Amino acid sequence: MAVPDRTLRPTPGQTVGPFFAYGVEYDRMHQVVDPYAPGAVLLAGTVLDGAGAPVPDAFVEIFGADTDGRVPRARGAFRRDDHTFTGFGRAFTTDDGRFEFFTRNPGAAPGRAAFFAAIVYARGLPDRLHTRIYLPENAAALAADPLLSALAPGERATLVAERTAEGHLRHDIRLQGENETVFLAF
Repeated sequence: MAVPDRTLRPTPGQTVGPFFAYGVEYDRMHQVVDPYAPGAVLLAGTVLDGAGAPVPDAFVEIFGADTDGRVPRARGAFRRDDHTFTGFGRAFTTDDGRFEFFTRNPGAAPGRAAFFAAIVYARGLPDRLHTRIYLPENAAALAADPLLSALAPGERATLVAERTAEGHLRHDIRLQGENETVFLAF
């Protein structure tokens, strides 16, 4: 008996709703490392809509390598134990659209640029948005990065964080419009 041809369609995405925090919150989820741990850095920014207004009901997830550039394989991202570095964090935006993480500067493989992988969920987005947040320090590695080198200078700028005078990182995510953050297709 012949098997009929079937075309499977992917399940459509769904926008996050007013209750999306239920089931995704956990204790100290924005603390990838303890804020007072040696080498801790604050990564903070604002999620903005196309008009430049803050998005108060979004959430951002980050994943970064350890300081040696190795991808963490440790379990426990949802149960912080104050010593295991998993590289993963999640933060909801405030009423002012602000998010923040306590983490470490990720390392990079030789000749590569260091970055955090980031995912944004927000109202009106049927699918999550993937992007990167690069550390600003290594100009040669940033220039040689395969993704960044394929972008126009204005687009590259949307992926590179700013280092503050205190040594922390500042990075805004613009969902659309002028200076829209570059998002990656997966």
